[in-house]
Amino acid sequence: MKAIDAAQKIIESQFLNCDVALLGGSVARGEATKTSDLDLVILDSSLSHCYRESFVSNGWPVEVFVHNFKTYKEYFKSDCKRGKPTLPQLVSEGIILKGEMGTVTRLKQEAQQLLDKGPEKWTEGLMRQKRYFLTDALDDFIGATKREEELFIANLLADLVHEYVLRVNGQWMGNSKWFIRVLRKYDETFAEEFVEAFDHFYRTGEKMKLIDFIERTLEKYGGRLFEGFSVGK
Repeated sequence: MKAIDAAQKIIESQFLNCDVALLGGSVARGEATKTSDLDLVILDSSLSHCYRESFVSNGWPVEVFVHNFKTYKEYFKSDCKRGKPTLPQLVSEGIILKGEMGTVTRLKQEAQQLLDKGPEKWTEGLMRQKRYFLTDALDDFIGATKREEELFIANLLADLVHEYVLRVNGQWMGNSKWFIRVLRKYDETFAEEFVEAFDHFYRTGEKMKLIDFIERTLEKYGGRLFEGFSVGK
């Protein structure tokens, strides 16, 4: 069954009395693959609490994010604070399945304004703290002599560099397939260097290219940080 038809049937059978229903995710963006699911955002003013549910319907895996008109605002706020605007993105891009046009328009505008504004700005103290943790992980990677340790430290470095560069520059972060997509959106050249450095290490086990990439990245933001760093003194 086509995605829109399957989504409409779910609304009609399970969320008939909801106020707003949107279909977001890769299907809404026209980027669906054979493993894509239906991401549904439901707003129902009669609910006392929000919830998330996963199930299979009409041949589609489905993830439903169900909110009332108070809880969606709380999730908008918490998503933006952590730098990963999952719900605002779903709402902004969502295909309208149900809802009064004025209500849906205001909802989408609210989501898009948050996306355009960008994440909460890091303080100088937090930037120093994150740079210290990145330096510490890099030193662990340089000193590691066991392949299994190097692999997991490299994973940590990827997360830390991704987070640091994007957040310091006022950009949203991403998970999974969005990890590299948001990097490319911010800086195509940096994203290519990122992929090349980590791919080289994972394929060959040779560390110097990755070490050089991390050190060059740190230099752009003040270099390594160890001497003089403290928290809560």
